[in-house]
Amino acid sequence: MRIVHVLTRLLRAGSEENTLASCRGQIEAGHQVYLVHGRDFDPRYYAAPMPGLELVKIDSLVHPLDPVADAKAFAAMRRFFRTIRPDIVHTHQSKAGIVGRFAASAAGVKHIVHGVHIVPFINVGKAQRLIYLAAERAAARVTDAFIDVSRGMRDVCVEAKVGRPDQHHVIHSGFDLKRFAGGEPPEDWRALLGIGPEEEKPPVIVMMAALEPRKRHCEFLEAFPAVVARFPQVRLLMPGEGPHRAEVEAKIAALGLGRNALLLGYRTDPEKLIALADFCMLTSTREGLPRVVMQYLAAGRACIVSDIPGLDEVVQDGRNGIVTGADDMVGAAEAAIRLIEDKALLARLTEGARASDMSSWQVENMCAGIERVYRQLAA
Repeated sequence: MRIVHVLTRLLRAGSEENTLASCRGQIEAGHQVYLVHGRDFDPRYYAAPMPGLELVKIDSLVHPLDPVADAKAFAAMRRFFRTIRPDIVHTHQSKAGIVGRFAASAAGVKHIVHGVHIVPFINVGKAQRLIYLAAERAAARVTDAFIDVSRGMRDVCVEAKVGRPDQHHVIHSGFDLKRFAGGEPPEDWRALLGIGPEEEKPPVIVMMAALEPRKRHCEFLEAFPAVVARFPQVRLLMPGEGPHRAEVEAKIAALGLGRNALLLGYRTDPEKLIALADFCMLTSTREGLPRVVMQYLAAGRACIVSDIPGLDEVVQDGRNGIVTGADDMVGAAEAAIRLIEDKALLARLTEGARASDMSSWQVENMCAGIERVYRQLAA
């Protein structure tokens, strides 16, 4: 088959990793695969391209709402689809999902699939919800199948009448489980934490997330001084990059947390950082079923997460982690204090994390599931 994936941004976040893993599996299966992306991209994808994957950049495809740019992106994608005549157009992310599906429909593409990595109309203002929901319902009319990263995402969409139940297929976002199960701390972990050769390892928390407002780094940092007051040596490692970096840096400086809250930038060794952690966190306000939480559990690390749709598939409060209120950053800080103080509780949750069944997140299973959906449409 000739398959086109469409992303708004080609950076280094979970949905991009998921999409690229799908592309790799489809290329290995013998399909011809294109990846259309917008203005925001990491040039390293071009410096070291994936063999067999053709990248197509459309500068007018941008993340913010922009009627002029959106119309240009629609026209550019429609021309491209008419030129190469794909069998499948598979869109990802909110903006590319809306504009890309309408462009594919206008170009007469046979089968249109949308990947639901996150639902844009939850945990937003009323006006935003109405706009996003109307756009998603309209795009659903030209969509043949939805691939949801979690049951929670599927249920939210079906309840909101975004697609019929029979159109939705839950396929978990795959990754290399063995890489995380066998992770070892980085060799330079002492330098990373800023401690000397004779100092005892302090409590280490890892919060791995793109530096975006919805990940709520700043909100958690507001509550983090309570953890530092109880455990002055604690380290909060925050690997990741994104447009919110300046705001996070400013918050760390304003709160005097430069020694305790460490921004690490983009890292290629997430499994090593997770292996260094005593436990891990994610405080997002909106997610699908974030791969990073699956990676925490695959590495056998208990986690503290916000109560958002989808996460209850894998994180059970009191078994392999602690679930706090969706907007309760004080509660998240208190949970961190509990896990540092209560070694028995941390050991029990860590054992629960190690016992969590992560097999459906194996990357090969994801690729096989997507292939089945494509074949059903083609049949």
